[in-house]
Amino acid sequence: MTSTALMTDRYELTMLQAALADGTAHRRSVFELFSRRLTGGRRYGVVAGLGRALDALEQFRFGEAELTWLREAEVVDAPTLDWLADYRFSGSIWGYAEGEVYLPHSPVVVVESTFAEGVLLETLLLSILNHDSAIASAGARMIAAAAGRPCIEMGSRRTHEEAAVAAARAAHLVGFSATSNLEAGRRHGVPTTGTSAHAFTLLHDTERDAFTAQVDSLGTGTTLLVDTYDVAEAIRTAVDVAGPELGAVRIDSGDLVALAHQVRQQLDDLGATDTRIIVTSDLDEHAIAALAAAPVDGYGVGTSLVTGSGVPTSGFVYKLVSRADDDGTMVSVAKASTQKTSVGGRKYAVRRLTDGVAEAELVGVGEPPAHDGDDRSLLVELASEGERVHRPTLQESAAHHRRAMAELPATATQLSPGGPVIDTVLT
Repeated sequence: MTSTALMTDRYELTMLQAALADGTAHRRSVFELFSRRLTGGRRYGVVAGLGRALDALEQFRFGEAELTWLREAEVVDAPTLDWLADYRFSGSIWGYAEGEVYLPHSPVVVVESTFAEGVLLETLLLSILNHDSAIASAGARMIAAAAGRPCIEMGSRRTHEEAAVAAARAAHLVGFSATSNLEAGRRHGVPTTGTSAHAFTLLHDTERDAFTAQVDSLGTGTTLLVDTYDVAEAIRTAVDVAGPELGAVRIDSGDLVALAHQVRQQLDDLGATDTRIIVTSDLDEHAIAALAAAPVDGYGVGTSLVTGSGVPTSGFVYKLVSRADDDGTMVSVAKASTQKTSVGGRKYAVRRLTDGVAEAELVGVGEPPAHDGDDRSLLVELASEGERVHRPTLQESAAHHRRAMAELPATATQLSPGGPVIDTVLT
């Protein structure tokens, strides 16, 4: 097992050292992970990475290698190292299910533990959820813009190698049908796809030679890349080589709207009426929306998806909102910093629904908000007494996402900057 214990910031351990020394480390505490606002002027966000975060928590152990490095680097003192050697999270964690929609001040994750146990999880949870939720939030907008046409994730070459695997997982969660990333297929069960790049065409003496080699190897159902040279000539060659049973052609450059119309007409004229048209080339949700009226059958999305379409983080923070005083009574605590305030007290959340449509996010402070019978509780138990109790499959989380999206008002699909699709009401 590879430890995740050092995937953290130094100040978490130095706070721990000071708290152990003054006796406050073992005070019961409640931490919450939330966003003060939606990044990028978006109308909703999507929780992603929760499964990865819980996996990482199970590997959050300070083994001999980690302790030796901390000792040699003089990060913390000997008593703190002794405490870390025995560290096991023993608290409870609640959170929004993966795939759930979140809004400003949604209590996406609630950690109940001692201060010492909970403070160490800040960076671990934030680094995973901030990244994956940003990808999922961008991907959900792309899926909405595609309006039922399939989308493929193909951004591995535009991000860190591990981020590429996480991005493919987050994209599949929100509806991307497949990924080009093989490790995402092996690790997370995401369907994989891919055929050829321009290099394959350029390798051969002629485009016909390249198409023939690909069809001979992969069958007539393959997708041929047709914009290496002249698109119209490539279409003629592709159909001549594969016949009208050619699976698809891919366009990766140029005026995609105009080319899609031209290619569709040419394919139909050649009898390849069932051959699909796939477009790529730096697509984002706005470019996909612009292609809505074009005869396009699917989209391949890379750079914009794996970078959050210009919003690479979700703006989540992790704050202490309640802790025990000297006699054990839980008291609310909150920041009062300008533009960085927090609301003290343990939170509970429900989504208020009318006829199945979300009207508001109700967040109760200290106790659950009053239920009207149709409301849907949002927090699910993730870990109890240190043991993980929540293990949905990626497909189950994807299904939850679809249900959560179906509850949102129609305005959620708007791509222009605006306020949250529903209000968050603290009660």
